[in-house]
Amino acid sequence: MTEQRYLPDADDVTEFEATATEATDDYVVLDGTYFYPEGGGQPADRGELSWDGGSAAVTKVRKNHGDVRHYVEDVEGDLPDSGDRVRGEIDAERREAHRRMHTAQHVVSRVVLDEYGAATAGNQVHADRSRIDFEPAEFSAADVERIERLSNEAIERDLEVTKAERPREEVEERTEEGRALLDLIPDHVDPLRVVEIEGFDYCPCGGTHVDSLGDLGRVEITNRESKGEATERIEYELRRT
Repeated sequence: MTEQRYLPDADDVTEFEATATEATDDYVVLDGTYFYPEGGGQPADRGELSWDGGSAAVTKVRKNHGDVRHYVEDVEGDLPDSGDRVRGEIDAERREAHRRMHTAQHVVSRVVLDEYGAATAGNQVHADRSRIDFEPAEFSAADVERIERLSNEAIERDLEVTKAERPREEVEERTEEGRALLDLIPDHVDPLRVVEIEGFDYCPCGGTHVDSLGDLGRVEITNRESKGEATERIEYELRRT
C-alpha cells in the first residue's frame, strides 16, 4: 500500500523522499508519495524520480489496488531496488495550476447549485483551462455572466480553504444534495477527506487545492454549450489579477 502523503492537507509539497517497494521497466512504486494520481477529473502530476545511480521522468501516476504507480520514461542508470531511497520532485508550476483550477471548480459548482439548483455531473481540470457539466440546467448568456460575477465575488472575499478528514456520518449529514456523488464512494471509506471553503462550501474531495480563494485570481468563463437534454457545459480559465 502506498501512503498518499499529500492527504489530507499537504498538497503544497513538491519535493520529498520515500522508499522504493517495486520497480519495473514501466513504473516505480514507493511506500509513500506526494504525486497526485489521476482521478476525480484531475490529471496526474508529472515530475522526476531520482536515486543513487539513476533517475527517470514521471509521465503519469495511477492507483492500482492500493499501490500508486509512477510511470516512468527516459530512465537513466539501473532501476532502484526494493528498499532503496528515492527522491521525488513534482512539477511545481503544473501542480499549482491544478490546485487553483480545482478550487475554482468548487467555487463555480457552489454558485450554480445555489443559484440554479443544478448539480455538477462531471468536470475535467487542466492546467490552462477546465470544464464543468451541470444538470438539470439550461443557461442563457445572462446566466453565464451572473455565474462568472458571483464566482469572482466569492473569490474576492479571500475565504480560507481547509482540507481535513471527517467522519463519514458527519460528511453525509453536512453535504447538500447535488453537491457530491457520495453514493459512488464505497461504504467502507471512512473517514472522508473534505475540502471546505469558509462559510461557503463543504465537499468531499481527494484533489489538490489552494489554501485561500485569494490565490485563484479571476474566473473567466470562455464557453457554454449544451451537452444534451438539460445538461450544460461551462468552460473557464483563470486570470491573475
